[in-house]
Amino acid sequence: MSAQNPTLKGAEQPLKAIALMCMAVLLFASHDALAKYLSGFYAIVMVVWARYVVHTLLMLVVFVPRAGFSAVVRTRRPGLQLARALCLIGTSLFFTTGLRYIPLAEATAVNFLAPLLVTALSVPLLGERVSRSQWLAVLAGFVGVLIVVRPGGALFTPAILLPLCSAFCFGCYQLLTRKLSGIDSPTTSNFLTGIFNSLIMTALVPFFWTVPSLGHAVFMIGLGTCGMLGHMLLTQAFRHAAPAMLAPFSYGQILFAGLFGYLIFNHTPDVYGVVGIAVICLSGLAAAWAQRRN
Repeated sequence: MSAQNPTLKGAEQPLKAIALMCMAVLLFASHDALAKYLSGFYAIVMVVWARYVVHTLLMLVVFVPRAGFSAVVRTRRPGLQLARALCLIGTSLFFTTGLRYIPLAEATAVNFLAPLLVTALSVPLLGERVSRSQWLAVLAGFVGVLIVVRPGGALFTPAILLPLCSAFCFGCYQLLTRKLSGIDSPTTSNFLTGIFNSLIMTALVPFFWTVPSLGHAVFMIGLGTCGMLGHMLLTQAFRHAAPAMLAPFSYGQILFAGLFGYLIFNHTPDVYGVVGIAVICLSGLAAAWAQRRN
């Protein structure tokens, strides 16, 4: 999204933007809950394949008839678009694999290190200036992760590296999205990401294929639909309010993840988990506030 996009009209509709953001993060949490459930029955490759194929087919139906296929896929930086797609597929594979071993709320909270990693990586990769307060927020975020996975705790296992790797990949994805925002439209970027990742996963899925039951096939369609609709609502939210204003509401995804973790998987974070999650959320909010002030 370009710097011009946040809102002329949008400043007049903050409540609409907040409602759209809350619906988006509810869909993202639903997507993750479905991925965790399905990963207990099928190979991770098959679950991620379903997510991208459904996402891409929905984009074909929604956007191509309006703009035309050639207009939607035309890009001036195909190499960057491929790198962006690979970062997102890395996020999906690492995070979905992590959900097999890590509770939903804790894995989601660790994945929310991505905005803090964007702050840190924007210095060497984009040449941006980062204030002392932003660096302190980044450090606090990693302290939050250490509280969640404290030595001797149930999550102090090599599996915690999976959501950490997911956060790193997602941070790189966000940096590439920022770099491409002034080059290609969001529709082109999201559609090309779907195409690239659908092709990659389609090449891999025959080695992991299991015929899904009817109910699980419906869940797979729901998985891709939640991802697609979540991104669309997120884009619309940023048309009606500035990202800095909406940042606090993005952390509602962790609350929804905790609710689904309790209702579906019968998991409740312990006291240390709650404290660590709170530290990660507060550090992310502090980094967003410091960036807005700068």
